[in-house]
Amino acid sequence: MRRFLSTTLALALLGAGLAGCAPLLIGGAMVGGSLVATDRRTSGAQLEDEGIELRAVNRLHENLGERGHVNVTSYNRQVLLTGEVPSEQDKQLAGQVVTKVENVRAIVNELGVMGTTSLAARSSDVLITGRVRASLVDARDLYANAFKVVSERGTVYLMGRVTQREAARATEIARSTGGVQKVVRVMEIISEDELQRLLPQPAQPEKAQK
Repeated sequence: MRRFLSTTLALALLGAGLAGCAPLLIGGAMVGGSLVATDRRTSGAQLEDEGIELRAVNRLHENLGERGHVNVTSYNRQVLLTGEVPSEQDKQLAGQVVTKVENVRAIVNELGVMGTTSLAARSSDVLITGRVRASLVDARDLYANAFKVVSERGTVYLMGRVTQREAARATEIARSTGGVQKVVRVMEIISEDELQRLLPQPAQPEKAQK
């Protein structure tokens, strides 16, 4: 029962994120903001990431038109490009266009040079993302909201600001999830000390007044 509830929760988060952030399309590509309620970015970084995604979408549309299926995901100003484009030239062009977007500090270009995937394949990726999210929610030794999960053609990309321990554990969980063919880590590694500073601190008890 707990597994069922976790899966339902993860799929609900995924659906809410897709519906609530007004996703944009480029040749059928969905681009959205963060799918979690809280994460380890500052509020300013979260706003910057949303702006990066929107600007990248517009500029890719200007340069690529309807060629390919391009997803843009920004986390702490690091941009992940996934999807498919028809040529190596288009892949390089997409990377160059996004690199020039304001506030982008790094880019990971994972675009495949191939035909656009089918709706069935993309639906399968949505389900894989939901399963991975559910497994992260199930894990008692992880903060599921610290991760952003992106799936493309059976490959799962894990993003977030996490410790080496958290990265290894999340990778293990994703690899054991049904339908996952490969896991790629696009993470910013922080120290355990930094993690403790990022976590909410327990409220201090009020001193009794004399």
